[in-house]
Amino acid sequence: MGIIGTGFGGLGMAVRLKAAGYDDIVVFERADEVGGTWRDNTYPGAACDVPSHLYSFSFAPKADWSRRFAEQPEILAYLREVADRFDLRKHIRFAAEVTSAAYDEDAGEWVVRVAGGEEYRVRALVAATGQLSRPAIPAIEGIDEFAGEMFHSATWNHDYDLDGKRVAVIGTGASAIQLVPRVARRAARLELFQREAAHVIPKPDYAYSERALLALRRVPGLLALSRAATYLALEPRAFAFTKFPQAMALVQRRFERYLAAQVPDAELRARLTPSTKIGCKRILISNDYYEALNRPNVAVVTERITRIEPTGLRTADGVLHEADALLLGTGFQANEFLAPITVTGRGGRRLDEVWRDGARAHLGITVAGFPNLFVLFGPNTNLGHNSIVYMLESQFGYVLQAVDRLAAGARSIDVRPEVEECSNAAVQEAIRTTVWNSGCTSWYTTAAGRNTNNWPGFTFDYRRRLRRFDDAEFVVTTADESVSTAR
Repeated sequence: MGIIGTGFGGLGMAVRLKAAGYDDIVVFERADEVGGTWRDNTYPGAACDVPSHLYSFSFAPKADWSRRFAEQPEILAYLREVADRFDLRKHIRFAAEVTSAAYDEDAGEWVVRVAGGEEYRVRALVAATGQLSRPAIPAIEGIDEFAGEMFHSATWNHDYDLDGKRVAVIGTGASAIQLVPRVARRAARLELFQREAAHVIPKPDYAYSERALLALRRVPGLLALSRAATYLALEPRAFAFTKFPQAMALVQRRFERYLAAQVPDAELRARLTPSTKIGCKRILISNDYYEALNRPNVAVVTERITRIEPTGLRTADGVLHEADALLLGTGFQANEFLAPITVTGRGGRRLDEVWRDGARAHLGITVAGFPNLFVLFGPNTNLGHNSIVYMLESQFGYVLQAVDRLAAGARSIDVRPEVEECSNAAVQEAIRTTVWNSGCTSWYTTAAGRNTNNWPGFTFDYRRRLRRFDDAEFVVTTADESVSTAR
């Protein structure tokens, strides 16, 4: 078994495989430590927007999260603990960036090549590269000419001292709203270049008291109860995103009240009022973002950036905004699943060519023509309302059933093209009436407007669909290459 990545997906899959008795596992990691996006994103203020008790594995609960919404260092420490607790490090090949994976039809194996030329052969390959692993650099004229310090939020330069500097920040997404308050406290001046205003609502965050932590450790079932209560509180929100977008009116009013209370200046408040429907783009949570934008050393610039010059950013009104540092809070290339890995399936078909018009996979996991390849956190499995760890755990069990079939004698397992097509048609039809399809441009969609990222329904429904691996949906070949649909 081969697994690419050591974030929540890769580590969790390895744990489940080992628990099922599979020990012949190799995990490829491009960096020198586990953690995925929580290893890479170390910018000031980095934190999760899902409550800690639910943003963790059910098979590795943690009773001593310091606060309701954990910050990056604590989440990374948790993932390291998981790797150590389940003895995963002996399976991990660090500094092993996968460059290509090709299916050998004769051998029924995936040939995985890593940077440096090493080659591995595995019966099945699990891609756990995630949707938020490749920083998106804006295509602005002159960006390479900037003479000051420039870095993306996912490649933060901690050696650069921001104190007293003139700082420009591009972007108003989830990363930007977390880093802006921290940077604004240090910079002499911060200019936030906003293309579109975001919907930001309060974050119900707090530190757990010593008494609460003691109870979570000592009272049997209390942590499990907290996890279940959190899930039950979040899951109904899917109704507003996917089934009845009109319900978003309640969230809209909450946003309007919060913005009015936080930003007394009418002109600034107008700049921070989105033109899109709430929920179409990711709803953000923060308790200090608007407060930071009220600071006298902070300005929100809504004029379009026309080019970047060595000393600053030129906007459409002709003004040059001089800056010592340029920080890119511009998110990730979320639509380019598995890129830049070259993945080649049956008959020499390349996955990037198959996905030219947008990534798609049966239940977000399997792709026709790519046998024994399983994608975690794949197309249309992202969420706007609950924990992605819950989705991943649903996928672990499904993939494990497929691996069991390979262990029992199957040579290859390939989803039937008509099954994949039907599955994706149903997903896209469901997305058509969601709030995500209400006219905005977001990282959920491709340039052509196809939503390749979000699951248009409830997470319990997704888990129900993955509870049983349906052999009839796949072409299963045995060692003698005869085809069957039964185990």
